[in-house]
Amino acid sequence: MKHAEPQGPVSFIANVARLPHKGLPVVITADGAQRAALAAEHDLLSVETYRAELLVAPWKRNGVKVSGRVEADITQACIVTLEPVEAHIDEAIEALFLPDDSKLGRQGFEGGGEILIDADGPDSPETFSGDTIDVGALAEQFFGLAIDPYPRKQGASLDAGGEIEPAENEFQQKLRSLLGKS
Repeated sequence: MKHAEPQGPVSFIANVARLPHKGLPVVITADGAQRAALAAEHDLLSVETYRAELLVAPWKRNGVKVSGRVEADITQACIVTLEPVEAHIDEAIEALFLPDDSKLGRQGFEGGGEILIDADGPDSPETFSGDTIDVGALAEQFFGLAIDPYPRKQGASLDAGGEIEPAENEFQQKLRSLLGKS
């Protein structure tokens, strides 16, 4: 029995049962409602543009490789002043998928074999069931990871300033007087 997973604002279901040898190009351009939903989903003031260009291609025997880029122009609230901060996102996308009934997908990390992990290398393959993968949700994950979690307006500072400086100045003055320097 299949259950429907909640779909994100830029969901795009790709049928991967019979992919062309050269791959299936997918372009996702978010409309106004989708951009508003993306902004709400990722706690942004707004998303001005959003575009993902992907290639969904066969990988190994039964696997799927999704590669491409997601680009967006967003506006966030500065963590110091709450003023709008504009940012451009340009993030590479690369992910591997294996059917959940594949031998490698079933074994995973519990298969008893040795698995080498390169921290700078590609992520290990994810599994999927059925004949489809939501490549739009994948692009949105990479979009979310590229958002600066601490946006700061240029020149904004987290220094408390007024309360710390006088104490430091007072200390420095006492130190100078003890050392006999003025």
